[in-house]
Parts: sequence; C-alpha cells; structure tokens
Amino acid sequence: MKKDTKVTAPIAETIVIKKGEPLKNIFNTDTLYQGALRIKEVYTSLPVEDFVKGTMDETWNSLEFKVRVRHITINLKKYLPDGYNQCLAIFDKVVGNYKDGLFVLGIAFPDFVEVYGQEEWDLSVKALARYTVYWSAEFAVRPFIINNQERMMAQMLAWAKHKNEHVRRLASEGCRPALPWAMALPKFKKDPAPVLAILEQLKNDPSQYVRKSVANNLNDISKTRPDVIVKLAVDWYGKNEYTNWILKHGCRTLLKQGNQDTLSLFGLDITSNIKVRNFMLDAPSVSIGGDINFSFDISSMEPTKARLEYGIDYVKSNGKRNRKIFKLSEISLKAKENKAYMRKHSFADLSTRRHYPGVHSVTIIVNGVEQGTLEFTLS
Repeated sequence: MKKDTKVTAPIAETIVIKKGEPLKNIFNTDTLYQGALRIKEVYTSLPVEDFVKGTMDETWNSLEFKVRVRHITINLKKYLPDGYNQCLAIFDKVVGNYKDGLFVLGIAFPDFVEVYGQEEWDLSVKALARYTVYWSAEFAVRPFIINNQERMMAQMLAWAKHKNEHVRRLASEGCRPALPWAMALPKFKKDPAPVLAILEQLKNDPSQYVRKSVANNLNDISKTRPDVIVKLAVDWYGKNEYTNWILKHGCRTLLKQGNQDTLSLFGLDITSNIKVRNFMLDAPSVSIGGDINFSFDISSMEPTKARLEYGIDYVKSNGKRNRKIFKLSEISLKAKENKAYMRKHSFADLSTRRHYPGVHSVTIIVNGVEQGTLEFTLS
C-alpha cells in the first residue's frame, strides 16, 4: 500500500496497516492469540497455544490474505465441537460479549459459514446476516448464490429491506458480478437482471455505505453489459442527489472508456470549443521509482463542462503497452476562461503494479477525446 491505511470492519476496532505492509499481516501472533482468548472465554475447551501454533505453521508466511482466512477457519474447526450449530452458538456468544468491537479473528466467522454451512441453509443465512455487522460476509454469501441462485437472491432482496445498513449493503456487495478477491458470478455477468432488482430497492438508501456498494455493483455490470447500465442511467438520472451520485460513481468505467451516451448524460459531450495548449513534460526520461511531471493549459470559447483525464501507456513484461486512465478533475469552464494544470506521476513499484523499462506515453483526455500525446523513456 502506498500509505498508512485504516482498515475498519463495520463495528470492529480500527487496524492501521503501515506503509508497504500487506493487509494479510493483520493476522499475526498477537491478533490470533487475543482472538483465541476471546473464544476461550465462552468455549473453555479451546487450546489457545495449540490453535495459534497449528495455524502459524510452516506454510503461513507464504499465504496471502484470503488464503490465511481460510487457513484460520480450517484450523479453528479442529478445536471446536463437531456440531455446526454448536459452533455458531459459540460465535454468537463471542459476538454478544464484544458488541463494541470485534477482534481480527472474527473475520473467520462468515468464512466458517461458507465452508461448513452449505447443507444448513436456514441456519447459515441467518448467521451471515448476524456476522456481516462485524465483518462483511460479502465473500461467504457467494457460494450460496451459485448453489441455489433463486433462493439466495430472494433472501438478498429481503435483506435489501433490513433495518441494519450492514445487512442491506451485503445484499448489494454480495452479488456484485466481479467483486475483487471473490469468486466471480458469471451468470450475472451475462444477465444482471436478478442483481438489478436488488439495486433498484437500494438506489435511494439513506446510508452512503450502502449507496457506494450499489455504485460499485453498477460499475461491475458495466464492464460486461454496458448497454444495460446506459439504459438504467437514463432511467435513474435526475431523480435525486442519491441516484445522481450513484450513477456518476457507477459509470466511472464507461466514462473512462469515453462512452458517448454516458458522457452526454452528464453533459460532457462537447469538445469542439475546448483547446489544450502548452502540453509538455519536465524531462524526456525517468527512472523506475522516480516521478515525471507534465503540464498543460485548457480553455474554451463557450461555457463548457469538461472531464479531464490522462492516460499512461505502460510497457508490460512482454514489451507491449497497456493504457491506465487517471482522472484529473471535472470542471465548468466559462467562456474564454483558461486554466493551467500540473501533475506529478509516480513510477514507484507497488503491490498492484510493477514497472518495466521502455518507451511510455502520457495522453491528455477531455470528455473522452484524446487531446495530445507525449512519449518518454522509463529506464
């Protein structure tokens, strides 16, 4: 991660991930030990030392975040009663004791339901609704959708009307067709109709936490069914500030792709009046780990709305180039108004992007239309 990042479960304590530290490191000797002690308070037979030692085995350091969660779940099951409902009763008591903040190990509770609760449908979906208040059950719900789509989506439509915002958010987040880190829902990529029924219910939700999930769900759908989202956007736009915000966030991929129908909906389809001048780089080359600065001026002959973006054409490991688009701003220009922009772009390697030497380029994009490209060398 580029900077210190706060990771906050819905009601859980805030955990600070230090710069450069992977998220998986929230699971460590201290958090596993403290979590096991909390379980032992309600289930005295839990051998805390054995659980921690058995979990942090010789494979531990090589495991990434989600695999660590599953590893914790499977090892925890070894030390719990055989009965599934007995295990849930233990988790419920732990949650009841710590309503003011759950421990890191609690993320294993929804995962436990996913792994061991597929045959206990009624018990499991009720448990997911309880545990999502503490750690989101957005991953755990997906096998239930795949195994029994009609029944589970009916349940999620009911959750969309729940009094608790975390359960309502689960109704949307859990059925995102391409939720990051989660198993995909390929049927919804082709036909998102069951998902749209839930989003329709949540589009005016009073919680921004829920509305952001609705927007992210729409963005997922737009990647495989842009036609559906363009039509929906026309239906939703202008109803109120909630739906307008959801659409702007949910159509971000379409806007980056320069989809003209979407740009027009937001009044961003005019480019003939706009001029980009004095586009330049501060250097012809930059080293991996360094920064490059670019600047330009923008003006318009008539009052105009402008969405400003820039694209970096990165060299990939195979030598080909791939563009990543970054938003600069969205502005309203007065007639003959001129604005100057300067931007610094970093080429430091990240966990999500590795850089490769070669000829790269930066392109200024206004309302989906390219307005100039400059090349530079990354060495």
